[in-house]
Amino acid sequence: MKIKEIVDALEMFAPLPLQDGFDNAGLQIGLTDAEVTGALLCLDVTEAVIDEAVALRCNLIVAHHPLLFKGCKSLTGRNYVERCVMKAVKHDIAIYAAHTNLDNLAEGVNHKIAEKIGLRHLRILSPKEKSLLKLVTFVPMAQAGEVREALFKAGCGCIGRYDACSYNVEGEGTFRAGAGTRPFCGQEGELHREPETRIETVLPSHLQGKALRALLAAHPYEEPAFDFYPLENAWQQAGSGMIGELEEPEEPVHFLRRVKGIFQTGCVKHNEPPCRLIRKVALCGGAGAFLLPNAVAAQADAFITGEIRYHDYFGHEGEILLAEIGHHESEQYTKEIFRDRLQAAFPELELRTSSINTNPIKYL
Repeated sequence: MKIKEIVDALEMFAPLPLQDGFDNAGLQIGLTDAEVTGALLCLDVTEAVIDEAVALRCNLIVAHHPLLFKGCKSLTGRNYVERCVMKAVKHDIAIYAAHTNLDNLAEGVNHKIAEKIGLRHLRILSPKEKSLLKLVTFVPMAQAGEVREALFKAGCGCIGRYDACSYNVEGEGTFRAGAGTRPFCGQEGELHREPETRIETVLPSHLQGKALRALLAAHPYEEPAFDFYPLENAWQQAGSGMIGELEEPEEPVHFLRRVKGIFQTGCVKHNEPPCRLIRKVALCGGAGAFLLPNAVAAQADAFITGEIRYHDYFGHEGEILLAEIGHHESEQYTKEIFRDRLQAAFPELELRTSSINTNPIKYL
């Protein structure tokens, strides 16, 4: 199989439009037409990881953190990023990164963290804004079912755990076919009245092109009428962080110790725990302190993330338990997401998980 097939599968699972504006997810280095010999899964790309890929005969590295995050203006080997690029090119190794597009996915990084902690009743802590569209079109009644199905297959009509969602109203459309047309119904030059169904459905904005192509392919009219409307609704199936509940409430200290064991962190920084049991837990992998106000507003008992600034600890005594477990530690299980998705899609693909500890932070 070709590297392109692996890339397509990853982007079908975690679409690139889900990434934040500052990010640089996607294919970083390499040619997608090359045959894949194996894929090495990791959190960070370092020179040691590339050496590992060479030794394991893997010509594709799938990472969480992008190697090329900022512009690269030269290749002189003066820093580890330039040396990694040069080494990857020299050994014909492609590098792909799924970063905030995987963070913002409902089944992504934060879902994996919540799964490890044992949370249930999960929901996105900060849903994406201005990311939904409503599609409205008008179809002859007899063909409405076929068009609806085509739109659903293109990704329309998903609301929470429901799919195939649409609203349909029956009415009458009118049109007059001009000279040189080939009308599906009615005659050229005559005013025609047709019983039609107005179909309304919702879709993520990044699927607009796909939905339009599906509509035009399935619609019987030569010139179908349709509209896309931007929605103010938050997209509850994508966004930052996650919140859920423990099956049984825990004492704060017991909860912290359990989290420390799960993520194998050398140190868990935390504030003075509130005088209550921990049941509702908010979390965000990596640098997620920006979501602290969301966690407080959601009345979470605890908030877990990889990095919290010193001054963010002030003012929350007795309000919420803050737990800082380390950036690398919080996202280490991202490799399991890559492995599970690629194994399911490509059972014959040689998958290897990196054994290199790329965490630059050490504990004494």
